[in-house]
Amino acid sequence: MKVSLPILFTFVAYISASGQQQHTDSLKTDKLEEVIVTGQFEPQALNKAVHQVRVITKRDIQQLAANNLGDVLNQYLNISVRTSGSDGRSQVSMFGLDAQYFKILVDNIPLVTDNGLGNNTDLTQVNLDEVERIEIIEGAMGVTHGANAVSGILNIITKKQSVHDCEISATVQEETVSDEFAFFNKGRHIQSVKASHNLNENWSVSAGINRNDFAGYFAERKGKDYSLNDGLRGYTWLPKEQFTANALAGYRNGSFRLFYRFDYFGEQVDFRNPIVVPQDNYPFPETFYANDRRYISNRFNQHLNAYGKIFGTLSYNVSLSHQRQQRDFEDFRYQLETRHESANSRKKYQSKDVLYSTGTLSGFFKSDSFDLQLGYEAVAENGFYDASAGIFKDDNQQLTNIRKRFGNYDVFASAEIKATRKLSIRPGLRYSFQSVFDDQYAASLGLRYLFPKAIEMRMSLGRSYRTPNFDELYTYFVDSNHNLQGNESLSPEAAMSYELSVKKSTSFDADVKVSNTLAVTLLTVDDRISLVLEDIVPTQRYKYLNIDRYKMWNLASTNQLSYENWNLNLGLALVGISQQIDLAALGATSDNRFLYALQINSSISYSIPAWRTLLAIYYKYNGRQQQYIASTDANNNAAFLLSEIEAYSWMDASVRREFFGKKLEVSLGMRNLFNIRTIRTGTATTGIHSGASDMLLGYGRSAFVKLTYNLNFNK
Repeated sequence: MKVSLPILFTFVAYISASGQQQHTDSLKTDKLEEVIVTGQFEPQALNKAVHQVRVITKRDIQQLAANNLGDVLNQYLNISVRTSGSDGRSQVSMFGLDAQYFKILVDNIPLVTDNGLGNNTDLTQVNLDEVERIEIIEGAMGVTHGANAVSGILNIITKKQSVHDCEISATVQEETVSDEFAFFNKGRHIQSVKASHNLNENWSVSAGINRNDFAGYFAERKGKDYSLNDGLRGYTWLPKEQFTANALAGYRNGSFRLFYRFDYFGEQVDFRNPIVVPQDNYPFPETFYANDRRYISNRFNQHLNAYGKIFGTLSYNVSLSHQRQQRDFEDFRYQLETRHESANSRKKYQSKDVLYSTGTLSGFFKSDSFDLQLGYEAVAENGFYDASAGIFKDDNQQLTNIRKRFGNYDVFASAEIKATRKLSIRPGLRYSFQSVFDDQYAASLGLRYLFPKAIEMRMSLGRSYRTPNFDELYTYFVDSNHNLQGNESLSPEAAMSYELSVKKSTSFDADVKVSNTLAVTLLTVDDRISLVLEDIVPTQRYKYLNIDRYKMWNLASTNQLSYENWNLNLGLALVGISQQIDLAALGATSDNRFLYALQINSSISYSIPAWRTLLAIYYKYNGRQQQYIASTDANNNAAFLLSEIEAYSWMDASVRREFFGKKLEVSLGMRNLFNIRTIRTGTATTGIHSGASDMLLGYGRSAFVKLTYNLNFNK
């Protein structure tokens, strides 16, 4: 769906607001003094940080009725969320770089995924029930967070302690999927229960469970029990059921803090084959069955963290984590008349076992003007892929399973220098000892200067790196029609990021506050890994190679206005991307000119204190995106085609009200008000791989209602 720019700007001017910056340092309720921890030596106020940190608060998550990370990031400036209907997964890209370059952490621990550690994260698998806030830093953060923190990091801060001595809450959420809804076999159904208890002034415990049942999106499909062999059996978006559970025990005594957290995630995704197979039961009527498949994922995460002081002044923060993730597939025959399964065969598809530890030590100098932080990161990763997961083959062209171990041991140092009352400087350096690749390093320099009249300027530059993933290293898929090869000789990619931002905050009186931020970012990636067309005859041969060069610059403006009970935000970002691929063997080189895309996001919220009610509208415009792709022309010669994704707009709206002294919370709203389902994507040039097609983006306009009952006790 396209929206013309004049109409768009008229709309934005009317509602104002920034979906991103309503998440950040909102001008209401003293959020400018909110404490952050990501990338800091010690927890400190948001406006004192050298890095520009965005904050998504618990209130923002509640207002969006967000259950997973994808529900939230869809409204964030400079971030694009892509959801696949075939497997229901959502992944994020920032500054045009995909999920491999963006690192997601939970309490500073990178989250293990099918094909990464902290990156390539499926956003739908990150539950937000126990989240206190989300902190985002754009740009290279390789010094503090290691590999793959190229375009930015997202750190989920979980709730550690209750406000009341005992808290119990139960939530039920019902959503339509487009216009499809039924209590058991259509729509989205979420239930959760949480409980926490402060045992005494030192000890606290909490636990929670959540079930998220997405019954799939039918559209023109007819579901699993449809027996005609016309290609309409199954679902447009696959059904998916998720279950999460967590438990936490925490201890506090003075400056010493200790917590242990356990998380479990389970997921089941059902694929219903559109091909129906007839059975001849002569002399009885003909029966039918289908060969279906089920994907089953399980993830366990244990995290132990200790924070405190030694020798009176030195502050330490140490974490140890063990994560295990496994994805199985189960093939079975589904009998359509009896609706029973048979011949079930389950096999391990992919697994990963990661032992991770990180720690920092700071406070070496008894000075307010200088501090030094020393740190380490240790990773031991053991991965397994079944042959069918990535079509892996050995040197004898035989299907084989892949078992590989990756490891790294990193040391890093960072200093924070307050040269004057107005100028802060933050240099940093990391060295990574790699077990598979050449050793890597990351470096950064951050500056913050406070001008008169509440003007803050921040500058940062940083070098980071991305390590190749399993598919890029080991895939080998060759037959009469395909030739797709990984490359074990790949090197990590190197990236440089430069950012300058200026922020101005103004208070006209007690009720009117304005904040404006202008930021410019430049990001380059050298030796970028691309799937490259190496040869055309006798078949097209593709191989992963380090030959790509990527440049991006971004100009972003975020603006906030707070007046009495109104909170308005507006954000605009213009992104230019240049990507050059040199196919020397085929005599073709891609155009390296910059291709531009515009993003606008906005929000408006209005609170009615007398009714304990908050109304909000969120809007985001994603402009046309273009890139060159390697292909062949009409004469079967190597060529680069200009591919594009058309522009589209997304809007959500909600009303949230509290009853009975905050015991009952009711949220009503609608997602995807513009009813987006597909957008056009493809190339406009002639050639074998040219042409346009529809890319599945959403399942249309949906409504939700969420009820939460809170029961709190104090001794």
